[in-house]
This record gives sequence, C-alpha cells and structure tokens, in this order.
Amino acid sequence: MNLTQFRKLSIALATLLAAAGIATPSLALDADAAQAVFKKNDCGKCHAPEKDKKGPSLKKIAEKYKGKADGEEKTIKNMVTGTKVKLDDGTEEEHKVIKLDPAKPADAAALKNLAGWILAR
Repeated sequence: MNLTQFRKLSIALATLLAAAGIATPSLALDADAAQAVFKKNDCGKCHAPEKDKKGPSLKKIAEKYKGKADGEEKTIKNMVTGTKVKLDDGTEEEHKVIKLDPAKPADAAALKNLAGWILAR
C-alpha cells in the first residue's frame, strides 16, 4: 500500500468512525504536538488562529476544507509540496514546506495531526 492509498484509507476510516460517533485514542488529535509543529515551522508568521495575516487565518482554512472528503488531503498537500498560494494582497508565492526535522520531510502521522488540528477550528 502506497502513501496515497494509506491516506485515503485513513481518511475514510476516520470519517466512518466520526459518523458513527466512535473515538479511538489513535485517531485523537494531539493539540500540543500540532502546535509544536506549527510553531517550529514558523507557520504563525503567515497564519493566525482567528485573523488573516500574510496568509489566511486557520479559521478560514478550516471553513474552506472542513467536512470535505479531500479536505485533510488538500491541507496536507499545501504543507508538503510547496505549491503556489495566492495571498490576500493578490501576490503569489510558494508555500513553505513543513518539516519536523530540518534534515527530512515531516512524517505522515504528524502532518495528519497538524491538518486535523487546523480543520478542528
């Protein structure tokens, strides 16, 4: 199973469990870990919880993607691919790639946790 298939299966399982009202410790968000990744990667330079900065607020990101089948996947994609993002002032720039360790890209579980934390706003 490749990473994309694993993500899709994880999203489907999380959606199914959420719809059934079932929470499991392995699917619970770790807000402290998510905030640590957010802070370590200086995400607060462009994003704030409630108000727009250089980029959209976390609340605005959550409103855009929450409840959509591919919302978590798109949130993660923006964090790891360096895609061009349009800023509120109309300019475009590449989104910073999130890393947990300066020597390697962030792992899937930490990214999923960070995306879940953002979308839970």
